[in-house]
Amino acid sequence: MKLIIINGPNLNLLGKREKDIYGNQDFESYFDTLKNKFPSVDLEHFQSNHEGALIDKIHEVGFSYDGIVINGAGFTHTSVALRDAIAAVTTPTIEVHISNIGARESFREHSYLTAVCTGIISGLGLEGYALGIQYFSNRS
Repeated sequence: MKLIIINGPNLNLLGKREKDIYGNQDFESYFDTLKNKFPSVDLEHFQSNHEGALIDKIHEVGFSYDGIVINGAGFTHTSVALRDAIAAVTTPTIEVHISNIGARESFREHSYLTAVCTGIISGLGLEGYALGIQYFSNRS
């Protein structure tokens, strides 16, 4: 099984930014934890602060991987293009948010991605990524 985690803007600052919301752990060390937790999964991750790079990565993997776990970060609430990229590919996608987007600023309550994703995990911290991977593992 081949899965990819795609992280959007500012998630490269996990462990450094707004620790009260996003926690103390950087994504690289958490990714090592995920690889150890799911040794039978061929797991990759990609992060970019650029919308086009995220779309290009979805196009690249979206017809050959078994699943995408995506945290679109701020683009979740603004990017029709990111939504359209997910809709255009055949690989199923799980939307993940570290914080509970429904309990934050009102502009975060709307996600352009949710309607084209298989499901959404929100507000469970970094564990949301593991739950997304577990979902795909259970399907195989």
